[in-house]
Amino acid sequence: MHEADVWADSIANEMYGRLYDIYSTPDYKIACALAFRLAAIENCRIYTVDEGDRYKIHARFNTSNS
Repeated sequence: MHEADVWADSIANEMYGRLYDIYSTPDYKIACALAFRLAAIENCRIYTVDEGDRYKIHARFNTSNS
């Protein structure tokens, strides 16, 4: 699980930097670690999709100042 968390940390940083907003992986551990890392960000909403053989994580960031 540690390797999945390290991998998810780097992906979360790229998603937080708005390089992309969807990540797809066949690895369940990476998908879970990424979803939990992104969910810890206050202005981030996470959507996950289980496509059977792949897991998609969508991140939406609230950029409004209200």
